[in-house]
Amino acid sequence: MALVLDGISFRYGRQDPVFTDFGLVLDAPATVLLGPNGAGKSTLLGLAASQLRPRSGTVALGRTRAERRSLAAYRRKVAWIPQQITPVPGLTVREQVAYAGWLKGLKRSEAWEASAAAIDRVGLGSLADRKSHRVSGGQLRRIGIAGALGHRSELILMDEPTAGLDPTQRQMFRELVAELSATVRIVVSTHQTEDLADLYQQVVVLDRGAVRFQGAPQEFHALAPAPAAGGGARERAEAAYARLVEREV
Repeated sequence: MALVLDGISFRYGRQDPVFTDFGLVLDAPATVLLGPNGAGKSTLLGLAASQLRPRSGTVALGRTRAERRSLAAYRRKVAWIPQQITPVPGLTVREQVAYAGWLKGLKRSEAWEASAAAIDRVGLGSLADRKSHRVSGGQLRRIGIAGALGHRSELILMDEPTAGLDPTQRQMFRELVAELSATVRIVVSTHQTEDLADLYQQVVVLDRGAVRFQGAPQEFHALAPAPAAGGGARERAEAAYARLVEREV
């Protein structure tokens, strides 16, 4: 089931347009979205999550459009995990995950039952009764993912999910993405270029509101000029990225 943005135009207030007649189809199990600051990555995720509404064009997941008559159904299928997850004061880890399911339309009993399996899947079962404001930043990100799994999302959007995480937490996140992408479509916006081939089936590079590249990680790495082409995966990815956006990294 593909995420399709077709003919999208969007701007913030009277600012210059972020997107003009923009189109993109994301149909891979796991897609990584790369691009410099101001490229439109967060705006794209906001549009895909239906938090932002385009001035023209359509956003759809399969046959379900992010428009007024089908908005509730669309939002049940799509979860957006922002860079900062805010703990709900007074709620435990399991209660916060169940609350997310209830907000998405599940009955309270359904949300509560689903929350147990969701937190186990992200490795937080032992912290189910801990207050959500007493967990680490990496654990908060996993709470956000558990909330998405609890209401059976078909697409999970993540904005800079590894920002501020230590190496151990980043490794745990990578393992979680690899496991989740077998059953849920994932789109991740990040500045991190390591392990692209291990985690993602599709790379999209945005710059100034336009797609500069869309393809497999191997095709992306092949864009690296010599001598970077003979280096490691990270060096090749950084060189390919720099070539596409025409600036140094």
